Amino acid sequence: MSEFDQLYRELILDHYKNPRNHGLLDPADAHAEGQNPLCGDELAVTVRFGDGDVIDEVGFDGRGCAISQAATSMLSDLVKGRTAQQVAAMPSQELLDELGIPLTPVRLKCAILGLGVLKLALHKAKGTPLPEEWGTASRDLVLE
Repeated sequence: MSEFDQLYRELILDHYKNPRNHGLLDPADAHAEGQNPLCGDELAVTVRFGDGDVIDEVGFDGRGCAISQAATSMLSDLVKGRTAQQVAAMPSQELLDELGIPLTPVRLKCAILGLGVLKLALHKAKGTPLPEEWGTASRDLVLE
């Protein structure tokens, strides 16, 4: 394993053991839940907006593997300061690049669960579009 890969693995473990923005916001302006039935990961995401639909705070809670929890922790920091529209248009590859390690197809679904739930929360609260990719690449995810 390269030093670069080791650094990313340590970052993922840090986010898993010390998740940022863990805990649901109350009150929240947006909320959604989802799960990956293939592995049992479950997440709930809440959002508070500031002026101009800018995301001020993100909170999440759930249970799952290290990848799903770490990716959602990283995502919660990544989207602060962006508008609901910017996050709705955010490609999953941006989050995967943030993770920095190659993932199997099953782990890929774990990694993007938080992004799918966040985009659903934004859709429910602000009417942002759900990307077409959620109809195909995430067909195994259950978003509520």
